[in-house]
Amino acid sequence: MVALARDMERDQVAEAYGRWAPIYDLVFGPVFSRGRRVAVEAAERIGGRVIEVGVGTGLGLEHYNKRNRIVGVDISAPMLEKARERVKRLGLNNVESIAVGDAEQLAYPDASFDVVVAQYVVTSVPHPERALDEFVRVVRPGGEIILTTRIGAETGLRGTIEKWLMPVTSRLGWRTEFPWARYEQWAKGAPVRLLEKRALPPLGHFWLVRYAKD
Repeated sequence: MVALARDMERDQVAEAYGRWAPIYDLVFGPVFSRGRRVAVEAAERIGGRVIEVGVGTGLGLEHYNKRNRIVGVDISAPMLEKARERVKRLGLNNVESIAVGDAEQLAYPDASFDVVVAQYVVTSVPHPERALDEFVRVVRPGGEIILTTRIGAETGLRGTIEKWLMPVTSRLGWRTEFPWARYEQWAKGAPVRLLEKRALPPLGHFWLVRYAKD
């Protein structure tokens, strides 16, 4: 029963993002462009073999240095069709593969990557801590986990609005309410250390978060 429930949750997320696929670039391309650039720049400091979890339509793929090898995974097959088209159109030969994959159960061996990049993913998956654990598992010791993520306000008017919107945004595929305390609690039991936590412009609704694996 637990496995069935988890499959249903995963399928709901996939369905939600499948609906966004036809208009995702138009709607979210400009909104998330700064975060994508910052995440790729951070990944370039390590370089090597990079997995982008939640690669979506592949908007960030062209920004990686061609010396790096990129693997892209996403739960949404319609999104990935657009990513594959982009890889082919732009001749991105450094992209090893684009594959359907579950952030909470990545189909790669331990320590397979030098860097894990997850852009706007953690607040979208059914069980965020499971996804974070998977990121730690597949990155090598000394490698980095680079997140662009929403961090909830927790208090004040913004916090109230985020809680009020949660039933709606959850159906659309993401959470508005997600406190930093969840990251802190997770990191206490994980072999990681926080390298950076930085608000992203223009309004600071999203953050760059970097962890190094011990």
